[in-house]
Formats: sequence, structure tokens, C-alpha cells
Amino acid sequence: MGAAAHPGVVCVIIAAKNARATIARAVSSALAEVAVGEVVVVDDGSTDDTAALARSVDDGTDRLQVLHLPRNLGPAAARNRGIRASSAPYITVLDADDYWLPGRLQTLLAEMKDHDFVADDLLRVVEGREDEPPATLTGGALTLPADISLADFALANVSRKGRDRQELGFLKPVMRRAFLQDHNLAYDETLRLGEDYVLYAQALARGARFRLIPACGYVAVERAASISGSHGAAELGPYAKASRALLDEPGLSPKERAALAGHARQVRSKLHFQKVLAVRRRRGMAPALGVMIGDPLGAAYVLSQALAARLARWRTRRSMAEAAY
Repeated sequence: MGAAAHPGVVCVIIAAKNARATIARAVSSALAEVAVGEVVVVDDGSTDDTAALARSVDDGTDRLQVLHLPRNLGPAAARNRGIRASSAPYITVLDADDYWLPGRLQTLLAEMKDHDFVADDLLRVVEGREDEPPATLTGGALTLPADISLADFALANVSRKGRDRQELGFLKPVMRRAFLQDHNLAYDETLRLGEDYVLYAQALARGARFRLIPACGYVAVERAASISGSHGAAELGPYAKASRALLDEPGLSPKERAALAGHARQVRSKLHFQKVLAVRRRRGMAPALGVMIGDPLGAAYVLSQALAARLARWRTRRSMAEAAY
């Protein structure tokens, strides 16, 4: 059955680099959904057999397309290539090391009538321990289902004392293609970190109706080696710039502007922290202190992170001592 004849209305974009261990699982879980009309795997400059393994689970319905980029361009650029190569009225992203549980898309599509973006809370598992009970992204901090405003979205991605971030930028919603096209929206290809946050924030600033529902089947596999878990100044620099640029969106309310500014400040502080660490590794403590005090806001963040790390080490030593006793 050709792709044009398939009843599915969703295109699934999977950007993949050297994902041979997980790509077959991701593709298979997408093809298992009857609502899927297209699966576009974008092999982003892999040096292994990611593309071949993606093709190996093709189910013969002519829904799978595998594109190859000769060099690594990053997830934002790879996703944009996949979107341009597809035509289904709805688009969603599946990371190459994640997978779906059966029936997820049908649940999301049931909410799409009055919305432009519909996401479900993520089920988070640790690589190698996927059989353990998952945690959710929001940790029960939000009452779901809920319509998410721009201010709520931005603030949920900001750390506060005594409260973990909900990291709503990690969500993988079903998106209405017509909305993206009408508002000239695409992933920012300068980014290798935070590209989802920036796209969703831009969409909300331009009037997107964004619904978040309880978890219904996106399993996010956490890896220590992922960019989101091991980023540095090279990734945070462009992200800080893009986060700040969101303040230029027209028509922002004072509440929206304050929320976006708070997020931009936190990203800038993280960038400053990484710069201090890099100088300390290369040149020692004294030059690092000079860099740190050059940005008072960043210095406060550096000190808070250093204190948190020291407290964590103290708690670990105390726990070990109690266990030994």
C-alpha cells in the first residue's frame, strides 16, 4: 500500500546520528501506529549502519523514508529536512533513542480538533533500566489536561528554589503543519540544544493553542552522553542568544515578557558557568575567578551550583558513613 493511500495523517520525524542500538526500536514503534502516514528518518551524518538498520524494520507499507545527510548538521537541521520531505497534515518528532507505546497517537489526535499543538507528559526511564517503572516529566506538579500559555511554558523551564523544572521544552507534541507554515516556523538550525523550547515558545507567542495531557506513551530514554545531559558553552551560546531573541516577538504581554526574560537569564547564567569551568580547566582557579566576577548574575549562579555540588558530595559521604556504621 503506497503512502498516498495510507489513512494515517501524521508524519513522524526521526533525526538520528550513530543510533544503531536504538533506531530499529524507534522506527518500529512509529510504524505500529495506524495514525502514522509517513516516517522520515534523517540519518544525520552517521558513521555506523543507522540507515540500514532503520530500513531493516520497514513494514512494506511504503510509509518509511530514510534520508542521508553527508555530514552532521544537528537535530534542528535534520528535522527541518524531514519536514520538507513530508506532506502529512500533522507532524511529530521521535528521538532516535526513544520509543512509543501502542495507541499514543490516537489519544493525542483526539485532542487536536481545537488545538495546534498537543503533547503528552513524558515517561522517563534510564538507559539500560527501561523495565523499571517510569517517572513522568512533570512529576505530578501540573494538573492535566491543561492548556499551556506562553508564560506558563517559559516559567516551567526555569529552576526555582525548592522546585524542579518541569522542562516542558522536552515535550514531543503533535503539531499542525498548517500552523507552522502560516507562521513561517521551523527549528532554529543554529541550535544543538533547546531547539524544541525555542520553536514551542515562538509558536505560543504567535497564538498557538497548546494542550498538555497525561502521559499516554512517549518513553524518553535518558542517556548521560546525550547533548541535553552533557552540553557545554558551545551549545549554550547559541541557545542563550535564541532565548533572548524571543523577547523580540511582537505583542508580548508584561507577564509573558517577564517569563521569557527569566528563562533567558537562566540560560545565560548556565553559559557563564560553563565558561568559568572551561577557564578553570585550561588556566586554573585565579583566571576562572576573574571570569566569574565579570558577570554578577552569572557569578551568583556559579556560586549556587558550587554550593549545591558541595552539599551533594557531603550528603553522599554521610550516607556512606552511615551505611558503613
